[in-house]
Amino acid sequence: MSPQPEREKKRAVTGGSRFDACGKNSPPQLSDQGRESTVFFQLVLSVKAQSKMAVRGSWALTLTVSVVSLLVVQADIMGYASVGQLFVYELQRETFQHEFEPFHKLYGKVHNDPMVFKCNRQLFPDLPRWLRFTQRHPYDNGFLYGTPLQEDLGKNIIEIFVTNKRSYETFKERLVINVGPVVKLMPYQAEFFIELREIEKVLPSEVQEEIKQDIQLIWDTERLDYVNITSALDRGGRVPLPLAGHFEGVYVKLGSDQPYSKCLRRLQTTAHQRECEAGGKISGDCSKCIIPANCITWCKSTLIDLSRPVPPPPAPTVGSGILAWGGEFNPPDSPPERDFIPDYIITVIIPFALALILCLILAYVMCCRREGVQKRDTMTPEIQLYHHHTIHGNTSELRTMADGRSGVPQPLSTLPMFNARTGETAPPQYPSDSVHIPLIMAQQEPNVDTLPRK
Repeated sequence: MSPQPEREKKRAVTGGSRFDACGKNSPPQLSDQGRESTVFFQLVLSVKAQSKMAVRGSWALTLTVSVVSLLVVQADIMGYASVGQLFVYELQRETFQHEFEPFHKLYGKVHNDPMVFKCNRQLFPDLPRWLRFTQRHPYDNGFLYGTPLQEDLGKNIIEIFVTNKRSYETFKERLVINVGPVVKLMPYQAEFFIELREIEKVLPSEVQEEIKQDIQLIWDTERLDYVNITSALDRGGRVPLPLAGHFEGVYVKLGSDQPYSKCLRRLQTTAHQRECEAGGKISGDCSKCIIPANCITWCKSTLIDLSRPVPPPPAPTVGSGILAWGGEFNPPDSPPERDFIPDYIITVIIPFALALILCLILAYVMCCRREGVQKRDTMTPEIQLYHHHTIHGNTSELRTMADGRSGVPQPLSTLPMFNARTGETAPPQYPSDSVHIPLIMAQQEPNVDTLPRK
């Protein structure tokens, strides 16, 4: 692991620029070094003014003071990574909490603000190919991790944007990672799979040390270093269910200059591979873990021996560049003729005939099986027919009599507002057969009581 990055000592204004929710510039927060730089800046300006007033010919002093007054030193986080070794940088929320407005100083409140980190390479939309970033939740710390290769040598400037999700203030920081050459040769490497872990829980230095101690007992050496840490999702693993007890799994790769122990050499035996394929109990499992969550899966552990030089692939045979004569092209013969009439009968004629037969049966049932009025009257008894015709005749006679009553006045008892004591009827403006006549006069005049009183 690389040492923790340290901030530069030369600093005038800390942390770069900050933006509020509306996108306007907010006054930057100054640390102790920033305040000292500000005081020095004011002192330089005063010296400059005095020097101009006192000695106008001192161009050297004036030029020096002008350059110092125009310089703005931006603080950068410095980091170092070696080729072939794991680099981890933790973005701690507590560190960036002090860069925002100190509400606990103004109002006596301490806020545990959620923060979201976004990282990219300077002048690029994404991170370098060897570097990855992860943050599970706004209340968790973020991690930049990865293993640089030989072609990644040089300086990598990473821009870190921190957004406070409570106040939506944004803070910008820069991380400068200097990738250097190989420091330790690790020809013996091994990769282990930890099933009950997630990538964010393995990247902290304390957890890495716990896992290293367990593997040191298996390897019989303390000279181990991390080469890489990869999530199982990056290896094609399935996303776990969001339930307790389900984890994504993590692959950890460690290396050393010491050869493998007898226990680790069992991973290369054919008997071990047969036991893993069978899925039963592994007899050669010598893994040890102090914490159950750090236990490795023995069948998914592999050894990567780089101590033996890998033979280069055989060089291709250079020919003359002229294809050998293979004779004249003989096209294949035409396929034999095929009779499609049976297929046509099976796929078209037979289904059509069945559909036609079903239509004929349905037409016969619906149309040819009807009794008819004459046949039905013949089968019906005469007394039943006479009763039926009598009902129709009586109904017609009653309707004719009802139509003839239109000129006869209605009895008083059938009128809507007939009063049995006085004999008064409803007002003449309401028609006798109207449904809009109120049943009680009080509905028309609420303050009039038409009922008889003693």
